Amino acid sequence: MRSLKRHALLWFSVFLWIISFSCKALAPVSAPMSTETPRSTGTPLPIATGTPVPTNTLRPSPTLRPTRTPNMTATQRFETYAAEAQKYYDLGYISTADGKFVEYDDFSEEWAQMGWYNWWILGEEAENFYLSAHVKWSSAYQNAVNSGCGFAFAIQRNTDHYAVFLDRSRVIFLVSNSKGTREVELTRGNPNVRFGNPAEADFVLFVKGRYAFVLVDGLPKGEYLLLPSQQVRGKLGLTLLSGTNRDYGTRCEMTNLHAFFPSE
Repeated sequence: MRSLKRHALLWFSVFLWIISFSCKALAPVSAPMSTETPRSTGTPLPIATGTPVPTNTLRPSPTLRPTRTPNMTATQRFETYAAEAQKYYDLGYISTADGKFVEYDDFSEEWAQMGWYNWWILGEEAENFYLSAHVKWSSAYQNAVNSGCGFAFAIQRNTDHYAVFLDRSRVIFLVSNSKGTREVELTRGNPNVRFGNPAEADFVLFVKGRYAFVLVDGLPKGEYLLLPSQQVRGKLGLTLLSGTNRDYGTRCEMTNLHAFFPSE
């Protein structure tokens, strides 16, 4: 197994903005405010003024990343995945049902840093794809704020990237670059969900051209417009957003984790 490149990005400056936006525009459910105080990160950011600021980056010690299993064409699950791709093609989420499948080992991580998220880079680089997993997540604090499992994509050498998380109350879709970290424009759909603590669901992210789509338990939860000025092709990864500092923080497990890359 190869070593993992792991990053943690602080976006406390937009953290308050996300909560404010959620309450005003999306009316999230089951997301009570936390009374916890974020841990010191050594270099505090300015208090939010409505304008996103560049984030700081922690560099944790490397650990192992998820690894691929043998070629999907040699497994009994190929027909199941092929039928899945055909279904998504019929629904318009991918441009063709022909392509390559990649399956990954089960994933399990914990993260206890309120207002931060980590990513674990996968080996693939792509522009059009879908990532799918059955996710389970929980927080050590019952009233933890935004937290959950998700995917990262279009990860660049300069750390520009997109990240999407499944929280207990809604889908959180972020873009991060030199201008800061902020939410991606929702063009259609309702990203609100309702889960308890712990929670589990099937989670699928599609990227097709300049649009991204999210399914939760087979239901469409949003169509998002990606930035025309930001590169879409890049590394793929797994993400974990922590909403509490207590104990293990937020725990994420992913099974049936696989990706599909349409033939270009």
